[in-house]
Amino acid sequence: MKFKTARTLASVALVGSFVTAMLPGVSSASARTVSNKTVSDKTFNTSFSTMKYLKHIAAKGKGSIAVILPDTVTSTRYTEFDAPYLRKAFLAAGLKGNQFTIQNAQGSDTTQYTDAQAAIARGAKVLLLDPLDSTTGAVIEAYARARGVKVIDYDRLTLGGARSYYVSFNNVAVGTLIGKGMLSCLTAWKVNNPVVYVMKGAPTDNNATLFAQGYDAVLNGAGYNTKSGSANTVLENVGTWTPSVALTDFQGAYTANPKINAVVTPNDENAAPIISYLQGKGLKPQTIPFTGQDATLTGFQNIISGYQCGTVYKPIWLEAQAAAALAIYLRAGIRPPKGLVNGTSIDSGATINSLKKVPSVLLTAEWVTASTVQKTVIKDKVIKASLLCTSAAPTVAGSPQPTYAQDCAKYGIK
Repeated sequence: MKFKTARTLASVALVGSFVTAMLPGVSSASARTVSNKTVSDKTFNTSFSTMKYLKHIAAKGKGSIAVILPDTVTSTRYTEFDAPYLRKAFLAAGLKGNQFTIQNAQGSDTTQYTDAQAAIARGAKVLLLDPLDSTTGAVIEAYARARGVKVIDYDRLTLGGARSYYVSFNNVAVGTLIGKGMLSCLTAWKVNNPVVYVMKGAPTDNNATLFAQGYDAVLNGAGYNTKSGSANTVLENVGTWTPSVALTDFQGAYTANPKINAVVTPNDENAAPIISYLQGKGLKPQTIPFTGQDATLTGFQNIISGYQCGTVYKPIWLEAQAAAALAIYLRAGIRPPKGLVNGTSIDSGATINSLKKVPSVLLTAEWVTASTVQKTVIKDKVIKASLLCTSAAPTVAGSPQPTYAQDCAKYGIK
């Protein structure tokens, strides 16, 4: 499938009318024909203005929508971006504050399950679920299905789950961006005789598997062995989304092989403590390239100061609006338009009670380096230049660097 970049999404015109068909399990009396301006994966923008075209759909719905996010450890995105963007999207589409809830399980399987139970008991008709893992997700989705509640997998696909739809980015493509980004940084930073430490996210997260599938293919094609390691490739043993564990893993690998001079880190959070650790050992800028994703403030500070070579920017404002729109259609019992549901995802853990080919909204991410920060995350107001440029920077090799202002000036960030 060919995707347009996130940069073009805001400029595509809102057009069209559509005739909806019945959702699986929805009676013929529930089928509706709607003729009005609507949304697609190409119409969302950073002002959230297109969500207003869903007000007539929101008015037809009954019950509430419950969002259940996973934690605040694996990525700061859930509190910094997902929760506020989802709230903004629902309100812009005409939902009232008592017609949706947004909760975070704080890393607890039990909490995520009980939050879902409580939401359904309060009248939720749609769950927007980012599962901690597929085991937990499948249990929640089976519970919801037995009570006639629709589920949308948000960001992570629940393997063997009973959801109706999935909203995320093309996660193999995300991994491909990470792999290509690393290769470009090895050249740009003139890393001689690269020995690449290849890290992974948690094995319980299907996204981590897809990310690795993407960057493994790129690295293997460039002569790095990501299956068993080699003289130029060192592999993390298991993988994790916990930054402190990622640091411990790296420290063990680096002690055993101090020739490591490049690190494929699957997100900014895992990269940050390792970079800080190496800075404490006198690491100089543009010496050991790191990769990442999630567009965090710390990640971009490391990028503009020369300690992380780039990150994958996934516009969460785009994902949140797509997910909110999809949930609003399901709440109203209306099949979402084809312009919104633009692809399918394969559930490798599918059972007789779940879909193997899951109707999906698949969005596009992009690789961002120091030279493209201004025209991407600053322009989209994902990162504030005032925070990026004035935050205190760490002391590097004994030389104080009070802020990142000089780095922002270098790259035209304002």
